[in-house]
Amino acid sequence: MNFKKYILLAFLPLALNAEILSVEQIFNIKTVKPELIKSAQSKQFFGYTAADESRVIDITPRFSGFVEVLYADKHFQKVKKGEALAKVYSPEVLQAKEDYLNSYRYNSSRSSKAMLASAKEKLVLLGVNSDEINSISKKKKVTSYTTIISPIDGFVFIKNVNKGSAFKTGKKLFEIVNLDTLWVEAKIYTTNLPQIPTFKEFSVKIDGQTMPQIAKVEKLLEKVDTKEATATLRLSIENKNNTIFPGLYSKIEAKTESSNFLVLPRTAVMRKNSQFYVFIAGEYEGEYEPSVVEVKPLNGKQFIITSGLTQEQTVVDNALFMMDSDAQVNGLY
Repeated sequence: MNFKKYILLAFLPLALNAEILSVEQIFNIKTVKPELIKSAQSKQFFGYTAADESRVIDITPRFSGFVEVLYADKHFQKVKKGEALAKVYSPEVLQAKEDYLNSYRYNSSRSSKAMLASAKEKLVLLGVNSDEINSISKKKKVTSYTTIISPIDGFVFIKNVNKGSAFKTGKKLFEIVNLDTLWVEAKIYTTNLPQIPTFKEFSVKIDGQTMPQIAKVEKLLEKVDTKEATATLRLSIENKNNTIFPGLYSKIEAKTESSNFLVLPRTAVMRKNSQFYVFIAGEYEGEYEPSVVEVKPLNGKQFIITSGLTQEQTVVDNALFMMDSDAQVNGLY
């Protein structure tokens, strides 16, 4: 008797004593056939949201001065493009304004466009906003104070001054961050890097958000964390309502394009000694033969069968049951 093939023969007397029960009913053996499906392979990663560096603006005056009024007086205050951040007094800017006004008056009586343009250009290079420059020519007077405005919509992530503060040329007063688009920096184990070009769709589920959203691939960073053996894949997501903030934990699901695959439930495949096995149903009831197959993951519930099995063959669905059978005890595989 070939025991290696008839691995449940030892239980046959029990089956004979059960009048109408089959071997499958006695031992709770379920069988399944490979299924040909059209699906996409998927892989899960984790990461964190981060500010898009291209949407970060430093407010750094090109002149020295003193803060007279501070409008953006709180960290993480939301500001609009063109909104005043601070009103400052700068002797240097005041002098440049007066020079421009004098050039304007002189040009009115004696044409000197080059001198007028030079005086205006100095104000532009100092960073004085255009509304303030145009006001000088319209009202024919200058104001002692200069308004620093926000060039973008965003949030005040850094505030380095208070009301009454003095500042020097080149000091960063504010950092404004626009969050309409965010980065998601996914951690990719180096063993998974060859798969990255095959993924065509990335969806991101962020802590605190009910629905995942589709992300756009920005760049695979040319740097590896040697401690974690991970690289960083930078994705971008839309955040028009500003409900997502930097630093949130994110789950990323990557999918390939859909293809036809022969699949089995993961429960039908067993791994032992670095090989994968299925138990193929034989000609007679209760006859199951272990067979080596080659598989790769499709998702969390299914394996793709790459070789060793055809669509017509039937296998045991609950393969782990066989681990307690005489097949394993006798070292069949």
